[in-house]
Amino acid sequence: MTFVEKLQALRTLMAEQKIDAYIITAADPHISEYLPAHYKAIPFASGFTGSAGTLVITQDFAGLWTDSRYFTQAETQLLGSGYELVKLKIPHTPEYIEWLTEVMPKNATVAFNYQLISISLALEIQANFEKHQINTLNADLLSGIWFDRPALPTEKAFLIEDKDAGLPIAAKLAQVKAQLATNDADSHLISSLDDIAWLFNIRGKDVDYNPVALSFALITPGAVKLFIDAEKLSESDADTLKQQGVTLYPYNAITEALKTLSADASVFIDFKRNCFGMYQLLPATVKVISGTNPSTHLKSLKNETEVNHIRKAMVQDGVAMTRFFKWMEERLGEEQITEWSAAEKLATFRAEQLGFAGLSFNTIAGFNANGALPHYSVSLESSLEIQPNGLFLVDSGGQYLYGTTDITRVMPMANYSAQQADDYTLVLKGLIEGSKLIFPEGTKGYQIDSICRKPLWEHTINFGHGTGHGIGFFLNVHEGPQNISPANVDVAFKPGMVTSIEPGIYRPGEHGVRIENLVLCINHNNSAFGNFLSFETLTLCYIDTRIINKTLLEANQLRWLNDYNSKVFHQLQPHLTTGEANWLKEKCRPI
Repeated sequence: MTFVEKLQALRTLMAEQKIDAYIITAADPHISEYLPAHYKAIPFASGFTGSAGTLVITQDFAGLWTDSRYFTQAETQLLGSGYELVKLKIPHTPEYIEWLTEVMPKNATVAFNYQLISISLALEIQANFEKHQINTLNADLLSGIWFDRPALPTEKAFLIEDKDAGLPIAAKLAQVKAQLATNDADSHLISSLDDIAWLFNIRGKDVDYNPVALSFALITPGAVKLFIDAEKLSESDADTLKQQGVTLYPYNAITEALKTLSADASVFIDFKRNCFGMYQLLPATVKVISGTNPSTHLKSLKNETEVNHIRKAMVQDGVAMTRFFKWMEERLGEEQITEWSAAEKLATFRAEQLGFAGLSFNTIAGFNANGALPHYSVSLESSLEIQPNGLFLVDSGGQYLYGTTDITRVMPMANYSAQQADDYTLVLKGLIEGSKLIFPEGTKGYQIDSICRKPLWEHTINFGHGTGHGIGFFLNVHEGPQNISPANVDVAFKPGMVTSIEPGIYRPGEHGVRIENLVLCINHNNSAFGNFLSFETLTLCYIDTRIINKTLLEANQLRWLNDYNSKVFHQLQPHLTTGEANWLKEKCRPI
């Protein structure tokens, strides 16, 4: 079926079931960022492939609500689909709720699949609709038209050994139970796959880029239950879990387990990381305590073993990046290189590294105008040939058995403009200011964000995405609870947190600049004014200095840049050939 035919089929089902509006979210029962193919409903229904968006369908309108990162992409992909782009004014906000309250009459029915929406969002929808006498309904309309729907993944999973994880499963369970006790909870439902992966030292291949396995977990006073398809685990790993006090159940058995919870149970549930359908299965007498999963906070604080492994991953990734940029510089002009072929070549260099387990996200490889799309997804159809004029932006990362990487660099071509040089230098200033920051304990991400943006604000320039996100240990490339953004996220930075710093400048139709490193929050020192923290830069890849406008850099910023490139060279040199080391030495020469 075409997208228009699918839309008409959905409207027919809506009419049959007396549904006035239908909401399709980008989610699965685990409220994941990246989805198994089985749950990629928005690409199936509309053709839009961005990672953030919501479809809303009525009998006379169909729209995709998404944010500025995807405006250009959505306008192209929605052509002829029957859907219109609705531009979000504020990213990550469900503005379609207000729109529906304005256009729906009293006693109208708005439906959505309760398994594919978070508890917090479903409750927000219901609360707003109740004020306007609009009804909500649980409905799965897609199954009625998605005849070739991909099956749920059946990839094998495996356990990380204690020596690599830094903590055994039993110790992590003890930490979580201690947190539950402080919240007066005796039970805990966990649906988020990265939390489960961390808690049970389990990794899998069920979701592209995220090394997780489809599963649920339920902690009760008498048991720790892991719901996962048995064929995913080896007999040895299943035995290890049992020895650590974990009882295994089939994946789908979670529904019965929730229905039969003790009537007087007090259950801790993260409303942002569990679906509304699971929440509704709980007995009415159960006491629900909401809050962020304890494991979300615990896994953000990397232990010494994890940090040492991450440093190793950065060396491997830096070697791959060095070989890639050397190849780019030497082959440009000798052979045709496109955005697509460059991304493929970079993936090849990463795959050669010890412990490589896949990419950590879909590589963003944007030349000139495509670099101005912060979340540009290169395809064979959109791929531009890289020419000797302008800027080539590469945002990429790898999953290694001992760490996750995420790095952005901009490669200047032989010819570039003065504006491109200035933009590059201002973005670099933002990165440097964040990286060398010393700040008091208790500082939040939004405070750090303004410091990173200050060099751009001074030139009346801004960017629409956050400045930084947390990152996992051989886990999700986007990990909470901390971030660096204008949003008032009430999470203080603590030693052990690994976060990106990635300011940018985007000029639509012209070029984009973003430079990104990962940093580790560490203790700096104690003073009469309290404990202070700072960042250790983990990423090891030279920052190209050819395009820098030195007049825009202060002396301490120039010193940071030269020290950083010197560190990159000395840490990567032992792992490079003589020719590669000589090439990198030239790139890291002080300016």
